[in-house]
Amino acid sequence: MNKAAQPGKREKGTDQDGGAGVLADRIAVVPTAPDPDHAALFLKDLLAHAEAGEALNALLDEKPDLEGFLIGVIGNSPYLRDLMLADPPRLLRLLQEAPESRLENLLSAAREARAEDEAGIMRTLRHFKHDLALTLGLADISGAIGLNRVTGALAGFADAALTAAIRFCLGDLVRLNKFAPHDLEKPEVDSGLIVLAMGKHGANELNYSSDIDLIVLYDPAKAPMAGTAEAPVEFVRLTRRLVKIMQDRTADGYVFRTDLRLRPDPGATPLAMSVPAALVYYESLGQNWERAALIKARPCAGDIPAGESFLHEIVPFIWRKYLDFAAIADVQSIKRQIHMHKGHGAIAVAGHNVKLGRGGIREVEFFVQTQQLIAGGRNPALRGRRTLDMLDALVDADWIKGKTRDEMAAAYRFLRNVEHRIQMLNDEQTQLLPKDEDGMKRVSALMGYDTLAAFETALLDHLRTVQHHYAELFEDEPALSSELGNLVFTGDDHDPGTLETLAGLGFKQPAEAAAIVKAWHFGRYPCTRSTKARERLTEMHPALLSALAATDNADAALRAFDNFLAKLPAGVQLFSLLRSNPQLLTLLATTMGAAPRMAETVSKRVHVLDAVLDPAFFGAMPSVEEFRAGLDRTLSQARFYEEALDRARIFTQEQQFLIGLRMISDTLSADRVGFALARLAEVVVDRILKQVIVHVGESNGTVPGGNIAVLAMGKLGGREMTAASDLDLILLYEAPEDVKQSDGKRPLAITQYYTRLTQRLVTALSAPTAEGSLYEVDFRLRPSGNAGPLATNLDGFIAYQQKEAWTWEHMALTRGRVIASTTPEFKQKIVDSICGTLVQTRDLTKLADDVRTMRARIEKEKGTKDVWDLKQVAGGLVDIEFLAQFLQLAHAQENPEILAQSTEQALELARDAGFLTLGDAGLLLEALRLYHRLTQVLRLALSGKFVPAEAPRGVLDLLVQASGSPTFTRLEAELADLQVKVRETFVRLIGEVETVNT
Repeated sequence: MNKAAQPGKREKGTDQDGGAGVLADRIAVVPTAPDPDHAALFLKDLLAHAEAGEALNALLDEKPDLEGFLIGVIGNSPYLRDLMLADPPRLLRLLQEAPESRLENLLSAAREARAEDEAGIMRTLRHFKHDLALTLGLADISGAIGLNRVTGALAGFADAALTAAIRFCLGDLVRLNKFAPHDLEKPEVDSGLIVLAMGKHGANELNYSSDIDLIVLYDPAKAPMAGTAEAPVEFVRLTRRLVKIMQDRTADGYVFRTDLRLRPDPGATPLAMSVPAALVYYESLGQNWERAALIKARPCAGDIPAGESFLHEIVPFIWRKYLDFAAIADVQSIKRQIHMHKGHGAIAVAGHNVKLGRGGIREVEFFVQTQQLIAGGRNPALRGRRTLDMLDALVDADWIKGKTRDEMAAAYRFLRNVEHRIQMLNDEQTQLLPKDEDGMKRVSALMGYDTLAAFETALLDHLRTVQHHYAELFEDEPALSSELGNLVFTGDDHDPGTLETLAGLGFKQPAEAAAIVKAWHFGRYPCTRSTKARERLTEMHPALLSALAATDNADAALRAFDNFLAKLPAGVQLFSLLRSNPQLLTLLATTMGAAPRMAETVSKRVHVLDAVLDPAFFGAMPSVEEFRAGLDRTLSQARFYEEALDRARIFTQEQQFLIGLRMISDTLSADRVGFALARLAEVVVDRILKQVIVHVGESNGTVPGGNIAVLAMGKLGGREMTAASDLDLILLYEAPEDVKQSDGKRPLAITQYYTRLTQRLVTALSAPTAEGSLYEVDFRLRPSGNAGPLATNLDGFIAYQQKEAWTWEHMALTRGRVIASTTPEFKQKIVDSICGTLVQTRDLTKLADDVRTMRARIEKEKGTKDVWDLKQVAGGLVDIEFLAQFLQLAHAQENPEILAQSTEQALELARDAGFLTLGDAGLLLEALRLYHRLTQVLRLALSGKFVPAEAPRGVLDLLVQASGSPTFTRLEAELADLQVKVRETFVRLIGEVETVNT
């Protein structure tokens, strides 16, 4: 039963709380449990509790909706379930109190928390956090309190916990005679120690599992240091200790993950900066993204008046009297990105990032913040921190219409509620909707929807609404005039008016730009030799130069386009295409700057651009069925085998290019690229195998009663392919015992037949034809490695895996996935045999030793200190993949349900089954997702090694966009930090990375 099949309540949702009274009386939403019987077993444990069970039973009898509500929460949120079971008396008290007063008391108690030692204060604050998480979770899901109450309580608790921790740390300094406070009970008063809350914390908009971004400053002239103590030394130490108290994971969990990297130049400055140093930085070196970040800055702990004074000092930096040209350029570059993906229709719901994805929370915040930066300098009413308040202020100031405000506010509340429910599932700092239907149903139920379809409809409505307003943000700005000014590229000398036009467009070296364009008209490149091609190119000049000027670096984009033209074999077709479809020009110009590797593809295979004209490009990613239908359509037109191979190459290159273009133009998140590429590859392998079987059959026939299957391993098996991935494959076969040879004109012995078939498959996939090649193919993971026959008999494969295979081969087998098979029964036989191998009982010590030995060997051969070698660096992808494979092999015998080919899914299942703590899973999943996103960008954009100092600016921008970091420098710092933590986790769970003789 679901009383809140009035999701209208959530959507139009007010920020107000739902009535008054105790929580048990205010249940407006009863989530549907996916497995009510299973959830009821946990409720039974609660009701059997010695101290609280009887009272809980009585309360359930008294409140008819309460049982269904608790079952719904238990069934959908493992995190909240565990908090309930950990302390049933607390649950009873929570249900019998008004959430508002309980939250007020919690925050007050946390602020006044005291302890004798560091372990004591850490334990106390973590217990309060558990209480807060359960109180807010139940009160929020039930509809008893609104979004403002939830986010405000989370931010208020962060303030209170920071205050308690600071008091403890300052108290220690007092005991050591290093600090002389004005108030012993509240040593932070007049201490000169400033803690600024940034981002959502600063705006009192914290989300459910958020980390907190802080800037810690101190005023050396004000700090009452004692003895020989020096403020810079002591406050840096205090800050390090403060972070430890807040974020270190203990048996009781953590309070908040704490990030200090929004401080000025975090790679080169101490954790706590002096106020004078910070002021100098912001006045001389501060960047526009820091201005946007400081809009939400708020003194949250420590010396509050000193913090207010500091923010007052930097008002001229944040709020410019006039909008300076650099800020305008920043805003315009963002505007260009908006227009680039404006109008792209379908949004896939599963796996969508409700914060960073299209139509997400970040777009609402940007919609508000951009207009604040533009107008806040002259209108102090637009300088507030909270998104919803500022939507109201923008209406009051006539910047937006009331209807726009109402729609954006409703969407913002809805999306923040969705974000909270995603995080309530496992206390994970993520904004990604689950990729599987079960996970989506949990979020939908916690949102109060009876059906997943109703939830998806509401979500898509809000995402599209936000996307529409976001895209319209600068709609009233004058567009680049088609009358750009002089563009004359004839004669010996450069036309002064043309140089002026080019400079006005943004070319820093207009004379060089004019020389490049002139050279095209001399017919020096094959594509400009014909008169018609030069005419088409001349007609394109205004649109082409405007598109190139709209990139981050007009000069570099023009040079890239020039290189592109130099490699084009012919031009008329492409120039006509671009002239008729100006949106293609924008995409092509973006590709020039952001993905040189893809630009190279276009220069060699111009036909890939044809596919962009298909309206389906702007829709959702094709499904397996749609890929299959598209490939079948083109293959059906082939007149002979070689033409079929060429057509498969054309289709695959187009689709790979479109997947890359979707990512660059932000219609496909980097999280989904690996899945899309794998989906394409498995369809191609399956269809090419069918072609090969027919082709071989023409001479050698088939094996009566025989079966063939292709087992994908590695990145294809795990659905984590990149644009540069090769295909790790094993071809498995079986034949009836009484059949000795194939039945064709030239029959072959069984082994010889399947070996021939495999050789033909390798050639069909990897040999270059006039249309290039499909994939590099690797068969070295078969039992015989490079030594034996290419095709593997299934019985031999099973025997080898069960009796002879090394641990590393079983690790590789965790990713084995059948992608093509002549019959479903043969496929199932292979799946069952793999499962049977992976669930064997294992000696865990030997397993751990084998895994770390294997990692040590790889590190010895390919080890690196380069943080951008995301695969091989210590704490990189290999560490996470080995951890996931270790957990599967260690525990599959006990729980086969944890087996999964994808590393991400394997970690999630290990977490859900209790083999991986929430903390470790959160860290590993965060790192894995970031590594995958960045790897996708690098493989699509570049061919060789990534060297940041030499990479095009557009590539760096794509990496920053994919990561969600504000700057490339901060992204590098985050990467290094994550890699250290991942390696520490590897060592803690498996052991030191070293060779062990077993």
